[in-house]
Amino acid sequence: MTSIDIRRIGGRVGAEIRGLDISRPLPATTVAEVNRALLEHKAVFFRDQDLDDDAQLRFAASFGELTTAHPTVAAVDGQPHILPVDGEEGVRANRWHTDVTFVRTPPKATSLRSLVVPAYGGNTLIANTAAAYRDLPDVLREFADGLRAVHTNAYDYAEPKTERAAEHRREFTSRVYRTEHPVVRVHPETGERNLFIGGFAQSIVGLSPSESRDLLRILQSYVTRPENIVRWTWAPGDLVLFDNRITQHYAPDDYADQPRLLHRVTVAGDVPVGISGERSLALEGDEAHYTPAA
Repeated sequence: MTSIDIRRIGGRVGAEIRGLDISRPLPATTVAEVNRALLEHKAVFFRDQDLDDDAQLRFAASFGELTTAHPTVAAVDGQPHILPVDGEEGVRANRWHTDVTFVRTPPKATSLRSLVVPAYGGNTLIANTAAAYRDLPDVLREFADGLRAVHTNAYDYAEPKTERAAEHRREFTSRVYRTEHPVVRVHPETGERNLFIGGFAQSIVGLSPSESRDLLRILQSYVTRPENIVRWTWAPGDLVLFDNRITQHYAPDDYADQPRLLHRVTVAGDVPVGISGERSLALEGDEAHYTPAA
């Protein structure tokens, strides 16, 4: 019997956890309850938390070792494990993705904490990629089961519109990473199968670039079906924790020139495994400085 108040906010993904102060150290039994909720709902949300950077780090570390902030992008000053997610124009991550899949061991989980939120817009959308896999027609699901995709941080982005955007792009691609992952990943804790693709997946092994784009577009369309998505409207003091192994997320660029600032802390993950037991392969780039899982 759970001792925390868990309330669904989406039919297929997302639940709010109420009545829990995550600014304080949590007992192991409570961490286990939150983790069970995370596995079931893929993303859990906390309102009205009085968190600082140290408290966010402590909470995230309850679920495993932490990565550093990012393989290429600078951390918050004095906080090597915290990535500033700054909504300045030109560097907004308005693209469906799973965090850092261009390395061999992407994060297990991502925590996002709101510091500055716009008066309107600036929501975060999270998609359940296991539900997307289950939605596939049988013939397409069987085809996807045997595919592998190359993920990279360096590909043909849109032309940056500002010098700040160009500077961010140079930083983001200052080290090039390429990794081959199974298109269908088996979740290491639940055994669920899910579509492990997103914005960093750029090609399908054995297919031409145009064939890859077409097939990835079709598969991605199942991820982004409205029934597979929850939308979170930020308020100051919110924290979102999502399972990076079985979700994608997106931050719509719909808040004009308003400021938006989140702090991100990620929990180190393991090497993705496909349904036949095949593991991901690093093709380019050394991630040892980023994650202890490497």
